[in-house]
Amino acid sequence: LAGIARGLPEWQRAVKLQKKAAKVGFDWPGPEPVIAKLHEEIDEVRAEFAAVAADPGDGAARERLEDELGDLLFVCANLARHAKVDVGNALRRANLKFERRFRHMEVLAAEEGVALASLPLEAQDAYWNRAKAEERK
Repeated sequence: LAGIARGLPEWQRAVKLQKKAAKVGFDWPGPEPVIAKLHEEIDEVRAEFAAVAADPGDGAARERLEDELGDLLFVCANLARHAKVDVGNALRRANLKFERRFRHMEVLAAEEGVALASLPLEAQDAYWNRAKAEERK
């Protein structure tokens, strides 16, 4: 794993580490086992969220949650690598899509004279679904 700069954004470093490991055969044979691993990591994150909720002051539980979230992100980067999708581009596109839809939610609410921040999550989610549906038209 020598030669991988520590100054890279961590998502780039994750992909480079995975590529180097794959060169010596330490790699999943395809996307299906990576997806299975993703589900496993989600279950582990869920368990650590429960541990933190049970005792919010438990520093060790918070560290385990951070570790599990890191594992989840690492597996996501690996899945993107298997798909030959650039993680940075995929995340950039997701950010732009979120921003576009959220701004549309704000416009829809404003057109109806409603302050988005004053609404409960369910009502905000309804605006999100409208923005998403209108985008797909």
